[in-house]
Amino acid sequence: MKAVVSRLAHSKSSLAPFPKISLSTTWRHLSTESNKGEKPFKVEEAQTVDTPPPSTEKLLVLGGNGFVGSHVCKEALNRGLIVASLSRSGRSSLHDSWANDVTWHQGNLLAPETLKDALTGVTSVISCVGGFGSNSHMYKINGTANINAIRAASEQGVKRFAYISAADFGAANYLLRGYYEGKRAAETELLTKFPYGGVILRPGFIYGTRRVGSMKIPLGVIGSPLEMIFQHAKPLNQLPLVGPLFTPPVNVTAVAKVAVRAATDPVFPPGIVDVHGILRYSQQKTK
Repeated sequence: MKAVVSRLAHSKSSLAPFPKISLSTTWRHLSTESNKGEKPFKVEEAQTVDTPPPSTEKLLVLGGNGFVGSHVCKEALNRGLIVASLSRSGRSSLHDSWANDVTWHQGNLLAPETLKDALTGVTSVISCVGGFGSNSHMYKINGTANINAIRAASEQGVKRFAYISAADFGAANYLLRGYYEGKRAAETELLTKFPYGGVILRPGFIYGTRRVGSMKIPLGVIGSPLEMIFQHAKPLNQLPLVGPLFTPPVNVTAVAKVAVRAATDPVFPPGIVDVHGILRYSQQKTK
């Protein structure tokens, strides 16, 4: 028995010592090996960049060099959209810096073929086209011209179309029969051709600073106080005959803001938006 124990002890002492492995050294080695050929991770590369990506939405503003249209163009540019405009005079006479970022087309909506080039690549349209004159002239400008634009946009596969129409002033409409008949005919065509993407805005008096040549007319001096008063007098709108005369004025920037949203936001509900709806939507924050 003693001999066996002695041999075991002798055998144990003759074994080569097991090499000691440093875990920290081994881990560093494995870590270094696994990272060979890879660049160090940079935290800043994973951070969100504030600059928005290039927009794929192209908006065509009909009548973009007019009072309302110019504000619509400016609002659309501020929201990062690609903006083009078509009007009879072509490029705007405004010297503001934003006008250089708009693609200006010259054309006539009474000659629909002039719309083809302007509609290339367009995803949404806003029409600010309208005018006054004889009844027959008003029907052509407010009705026929816009109907032509609506049909051309539909044929080109445009997704959404917003139309700046006008509020109903009741008995006063008779004095501008051609104007309102034209507007309503265009509205009917829009709801037919764009049942899911057509929006009609019906503002009343639109105020803001209008430019007539080199002169600026501050319509807000009258419009802003009336807006404040008539907003709180909504029940007066229901009065027979005179009720519509209490329709509150609306700022041109509010109309432009809602028009751009209506033409580009796929969840904006189609249909008619009256002046109170315009005021409500204009106060909502946009993304």
